[in-house]
Amino acid sequence: MSLKEKITEDMKAAMRARETARLATIRLMTAAIKQKEVDERIELNDDHVLAIIEKMIKQRKDSITQFEAGARQDLADIEKAELAILVTYMPAALSEAEVQAEVAAAVAASGAAGPQDMGKVMAILKPKLAGRADMTAVSALVKAALTK
Repeated sequence: MSLKEKITEDMKAAMRARETARLATIRLMTAAIKQKEVDERIELNDDHVLAIIEKMIKQRKDSITQFEAGARQDLADIEKAELAILVTYMPAALSEAEVQAEVAAAVAASGAAGPQDMGKVMAILKPKLAGRADMTAVSALVKAALTK
């Protein structure tokens, strides 16, 4: 079953169970997926759907930070609930050691000599780690590895 089909099935289950918060979040995902399909006139595969969900997760994290800074805990709690639902659709995250091993392998494979080669290394890592690791943290690890 594709990820898109799983989301649709979960939406139906949330409707039957009358889980309004879960249903609203799943509908947001579905709307974002359909919007992308209409805009680009393509049928999205699992990788594209994961990219959309990852973007939504990043938006929720940013919103939580802003709401907490603005002393709006009620809105931050709503965003946290949505974030918890979105995270369930992401693949299992890699451990810190696994990410470091991937970074070391990518640096060796690209023959990177310094910080100017960071783009080459990230180009190798992005397809492998997308959705399974925080790319900001990966970028920091690559930068640290290349400045040694």
